[in-house]
Amino acid sequence: MTSATMGNRMKFYLIVLFCMFLLNTGLRAQGINIKIHLRGVYNSKISLLPMTGTNALKPLVEKEGIKNEEVAVISIPEDRLPGEFVLRFDYKQKESSNPYPSEKRIVAYNQDLELWVSPPYANNQDSTYFQKDERENALIAKFFKESSKRKEQLGLLQNFLMNYDEPHSDFYKRGIHEYEKRRVEYNQWLEMQINQNKGTFVSSSFRFQYVPKVDWKGSETDRKWSLVAHYFDGMDFKDPLLIKTTGIKDWLNQYVNIYGTFSTTVALRDSLFTLAGQRAITHACLGHPLVYGWVVDYFYNGYESFNIAAGMKMLKPYLDDPNCLTSKRQAIEKRLQGMETLTVGTLAPDFISQDDKGNTIRFHDYKENCRYKLVFFWSADCNHCKELVGKLYPLCEQWKNKNLMDVFAISVDETKTEIPIWEKTKGLYPLWKHIRAKGGINSKEASAYFILSTPVMILVDSQTNKIIALPENIEQLSKAIGE
Repeated sequence: MTSATMGNRMKFYLIVLFCMFLLNTGLRAQGINIKIHLRGVYNSKISLLPMTGTNALKPLVEKEGIKNEEVAVISIPEDRLPGEFVLRFDYKQKESSNPYPSEKRIVAYNQDLELWVSPPYANNQDSTYFQKDERENALIAKFFKESSKRKEQLGLLQNFLMNYDEPHSDFYKRGIHEYEKRRVEYNQWLEMQINQNKGTFVSSSFRFQYVPKVDWKGSETDRKWSLVAHYFDGMDFKDPLLIKTTGIKDWLNQYVNIYGTFSTTVALRDSLFTLAGQRAITHACLGHPLVYGWVVDYFYNGYESFNIAAGMKMLKPYLDDPNCLTSKRQAIEKRLQGMETLTVGTLAPDFISQDDKGNTIRFHDYKENCRYKLVFFWSADCNHCKELVGKLYPLCEQWKNKNLMDVFAISVDETKTEIPIWEKTKGLYPLWKHIRAKGGINSKEASAYFILSTPVMILVDSQTNKIIALPENIEQLSKAIGE
């Protein structure tokens, strides 16, 4: 390692420590308590689920058997603050009743909360409410009520401009003028709300309501590209609290979906999503290192889900930037290493399997009548995998009859919930040779093939054990085997 590289690494770790210090002091509150007054039911289990971060939507705290008129106190540790949470109530109306769920979304920052709640009406302000001096939840409710009112006329004008059939008329031009006037007024009001409420957490989420400029004079395609060009105009990437909100993911999803509307082929989709990521990260890299890293993580997760190699390669330069506090550095490096190592013409990694009689054999030694072997990493509990299997298995039945392909289906299922599903599901596909990789994504098999998510297909020549293709879908697989 060169001295320059060591210097960059040291700088990176110092930035990490500094950001952690900031979050533990000025930007993050001490732990808080939520005092919950249960009313209107026989009893309830109360759970608190964080909506962002590690283990999102998994119970952080659970309180069992809280009875009517009793008080439950839930403590939120400081490392989870500020944040958005779901309070879940599994309540019984009577002692003999079955539990019934209800949920209420809440925001917590630097103030202890007191909540009077009737679970059947958890989102009715007459039946469920906070103490009078509560700030964050009251503010966000007030903001969105006023924001919706102000945006209503903008929405009507937008529908008119989108659907009017004489875009060159004076009437249409007046509509554009009125829309732009109201858009500017709304954004000015929005900026005022952000400035007036700077000391709150929820004000960080206000920016996602910014209305970008649109050039209404062009075609529908021109309008979309105009929207993309101005999408980040109102965003402050220097605000580290953005990554504690749920809004940032929804906001970026909307941005990526605009690119998706242009995608007519898989190749074009991959190219456009790569472009979307590059443009977004170019803006984010000027902001806070934590936000910069979060945006890189967001696009990594998307590229991994859709197996977009061009997107992965686009992320590579950001790994060398010490200001990019990505939590996916090792995963991205592993994926890039796999893309360089597992290429067409290289020897496929070997692994242990079993033949139809239960005899142990090595993958490289398995040379039957079929011309190809397909290594298929999957999970029986993965929706993308289910969709692919539904298309793949019927074709495998045809190809097996033509002595074209044997399939080695390697499951990465590893939890107590996943394994029984795999045990039951694999019986539906008797033509495949089934293996469960112990350790899942971290197993020897998955590591050898640089697997980070599923499904993944690797087509191998049966005689030479060299990789023939790395198909991303059924169409590419069919083309690779000449079908």
